[in-house]
Parts: sequence; structure tokens; C-alpha cells
Amino acid sequence: MAGTALGVGPGVLALQLLWGLALLLCLGLLRAAGRARLAVVPVALGAAALSAALLLFPREDERPAAAAAEEIVDTFFISRFVLLAVMSLVLLGCLFLLLIYHLMEPVFAKPLRSK
Repeated sequence: MAGTALGVGPGVLALQLLWGLALLLCLGLLRAAGRARLAVVPVALGAAALSAALLLFPREDERPAAAAAEEIVDTFFISRFVLLAVMSLVLLGCLFLLLIYHLMEPVFAKPLRSK
């Protein structure tokens, strides 16, 4: 197996590099004037096509590996999902409060000077 960097394999790093460069190129093209702005669509489609090709590229040997003697059990499975649910509810609550107190705040017109 190939070495890992930051706990992920080389394929994930290649996809991150691909989409990072595509994002920077799209942002640069969006600042351009005229027809160059339309080049964002082929860049995004090209990055998607290249990602699909990399994801469908055959990986290691297709034969199943030998069964390991020790089975790994995730003991924190339920607690992580409870934490995820609580964090999701907090995020939804914060977005609701943002909607109420910031986005729907009335903007009053300043009175005109009258003589």
C-alpha cells in the first residue's frame, strides 16, 4: 500500500489538489471581463470528469484480503451520532436566530428635513 500523508492516501490528495486548482481557476475566471467568464463552466465540468475518471480508476487487487483475526469495534458510535445530532440542532437554531434578528430586521427610512 502506498504511504499516507495526513492520514489519507494519495488519491484523496490528488482529488483535493484537483478541486483546489479548479476552484482557484474558476475564481480567477469569474473576475475576467467578457467571454472569458464563460470558461468557468468547462473548467468545472472538466474537474468533475477528471474526478469521475480518478474515482473509477481501478485501485488495488480486486481479490478480498484475508480475514483478520481481530475484529475492530467502534465503541463510540452512538455517542458520536448523538453529538452530531446536538450540533446539527444548535446550527439550525443559530440559523433561525440569524434569520429573525439579522435578516428580517426592519430598515427604517430616515425622515426628510421639513421646513
